[in-house]
Amino acid sequence: MQLDHYTTNFNTKVFPIILVCDNVSNASNIGSLFRIADAFGVEKVIFCGHTIPLGRKMTKTSRATEKVVKYEVAKNSVELIKKLKNKDYQCIALEITQDSVPINTFRFSAQKPIVLVIGNEKFGVSEYVLKQCNHVVHINMFGQNSSMNVVQATNIALYEITKQLQQPQ
Repeated sequence: MQLDHYTTNFNTKVFPIILVCDNVSNASNIGSLFRIADAFGVEKVIFCGHTIPLGRKMTKTSRATEKVVKYEVAKNSVELIKKLKNKDYQCIALEITQDSVPINTFRFSAQKPIVLVIGNEKFGVSEYVLKQCNHVVHINMFGQNSSMNVVQATNIALYEITKQLQQPQ
């Protein structure tokens, strides 16, 4: 028998993860990010940028999870990352760069809370933000394409992070 929202027996858990969205601007993507933040027990989502569409189109995709996931909006990603690093967060960008490491080989530490930085749908995480991060990880891909949708990539990253955080350190 298939289970529904009322009959699942998942344990509710909040992980020390803040998802920072560096200029993610598509309403459907933002709605989907709320859903996965809820699904993976993300502590908070912070949307950075000047145009964050939090209207009807976003809520259609979010399925009301924006009402249960803590979130805020900040203008400047670089300043936000600096502030979080000063509060002893480990800041990790999800981006393909010359120096990024495969996410499945990176060991996420449960000793400090995590900031996962994701980027704009077209341009990714900005160079200025990448320079502020402690680490940069990427998802290995095996086809012709060199990128994937920001929501799909975030799903994979949060799965890997929460999987590791649940293992004995």
